[in-house]
Amino acid sequence: MPHPTHIPPDPDELLDTVMGQVREFLPFLEAEETLQLLRSLQSIVAREIEWAENLSARELTLRQTIQQHSEYPALKGIHDELNALEMERFLRIQSVPALHANCTAYRDALAGRALELVAQELAASGRGAPPVPFALISMGSDGREEQTLITDQDYLIVYGDGGEKEADDHYKAFAELLVERMAEIGFKKCTGDIMPSNPTWRGSVAQWRRKLLAIVRYEFDDYAKNLMDLIVLSDARFVAGDRDLATTLIELIRGLEQDYFQVLWGMAKAATEMKLALGFLKRLWTEGSGEHKGEFNLKLLAWAPLVMNVRILAINQGVPATNTVKRIELLEAEKSFSANTAAGLKDAYFVLTRYRILLQIKVIKGIQKDSYYLNPYELPAEDRERIRQALLRIEELQKIIHTNFSIM
Repeated sequence: MPHPTHIPPDPDELLDTVMGQVREFLPFLEAEETLQLLRSLQSIVAREIEWAENLSARELTLRQTIQQHSEYPALKGIHDELNALEMERFLRIQSVPALHANCTAYRDALAGRALELVAQELAASGRGAPPVPFALISMGSDGREEQTLITDQDYLIVYGDGGEKEADDHYKAFAELLVERMAEIGFKKCTGDIMPSNPTWRGSVAQWRRKLLAIVRYEFDDYAKNLMDLIVLSDARFVAGDRDLATTLIELIRGLEQDYFQVLWGMAKAATEMKLALGFLKRLWTEGSGEHKGEFNLKLLAWAPLVMNVRILAINQGVPATNTVKRIELLEAEKSFSANTAAGLKDAYFVLTRYRILLQIKVIKGIQKDSYYLNPYELPAEDRERIRQALLRIEELQKIIHTNFSIM
């Protein structure tokens, strides 16, 4: 039986629905009561418009000042203010797409400014201009354009061929300084070391081609690590620098993933084996003891399996998008998903991501220590059921991939 979803209708349809409900109510009112109701609605809408316009104007002003600053503490202050505005907006309207789009946009601007300043800093130190062009590429949530209130650095650098050792030395120094400066403006260092200061995550086009071929041909010993690296690379997105270089590397990644089916099969197997917070009789599962008794890891046991499994189907079908919702929509368009399945998966994504962001806000406000564990029994019954339905949809998606890839 299809599960009900909470995906909002088209804005025009929503407006028609609301106005239809108002008109159904009007016949029961006297003339003065009708005017009073309509004026109240007008006043409420006017207040909401004023609030939204003021917040957007403040955000636009801050974003425009990014290019005017050359001091890292000033950029950190702008970053903090922009994060605070996004938190204010989210607490008011709780729009996951709005938060993703805005956080991604201003962090791209901050990263681009950091690149310019680091290049100037290196030039001033006597290293001169870059010997060959380069590009900064993001991965992870940033690569999927799904930035939230808490972020870290998930970047790689690719540079042009022909620079030889001079280029390698230059971009080693560049990457190491960039990582430090990015940390100074509020991009935490990645705990998994997925940063261009790590030689794994920088290189010329030719060097990247050799590394990627070695991964897909199983020439490296650590299969699990290299499979994970390839999964991370699947969300690569251009941020700044030479767009053509970035496009070359991204197309290389996509092509190898499709050409070497055994690698994609390994990724699919890993995706279908990801555990979900579902227990006996498909009830929500929570920790039975310990520090997180009565809670479950929302990221590992719900959100990550959804993102991972959607990613696998998107790669297999040659879908160019990296964003999870866009991937679902494109998979529906090319008939990998029915309209009902696509709507259910989008609903699952919005539900789970909404709670991830609310957990982040609790961390920012000092209410709790981590942004991963959720106690579903502190939520209203309806919200708890929405989370359970989201998990059931992810389980169904895992079964689709299990069948499509003939995983035993």
